[in-house]
Amino acid sequence: MTDELPIGCRLIPLDVRGDERGRLVAIEGASDVPFAIARVYYVYSTSPGVTRGLHAHRALNQFAVAVAGSCSMLLDDGVHRVSVPLDDPETGLTLPPMVWHEMGDFSPDCVLMVLADAPYDEADYIRDYDEFLSLARA
Repeated sequence: MTDELPIGCRLIPLDVRGDERGRLVAIEGASDVPFAIARVYYVYSTSPGVTRGLHAHRALNQFAVAVAGSCSMLLDDGVHRVSVPLDDPETGLTLPPMVWHEMGDFSPDCVLMVLADAPYDEADYIRDYDEFLSLARA
């Protein structure tokens, strides 16, 4: 493991607004995230000990935020491999194409929201780690 994030991955602080009534974070595509948003999904009620993800994308850009609770994101670009905690609803993580990612260590209350720059496309997924390494190192 290394502390250096894979190429293209960044932790981005989000603008927080609020007062004594509470806090609000608004995320706008091409402004707060580096792409236009075409799809939003979220993962929640993940059973203890489960690892999710276990894939990379050929072209998809994503932005992940733990809006509640926490999890960890293992990132691997074929050279750098690092685990990043996602535990702050005021910080998001960019996930560019060709970064293998695995989510784990979900707290019982975790809600992981992911913004993507394209609709779901199974052909964009690389689900075999050896195939990913071969493509990433080419």
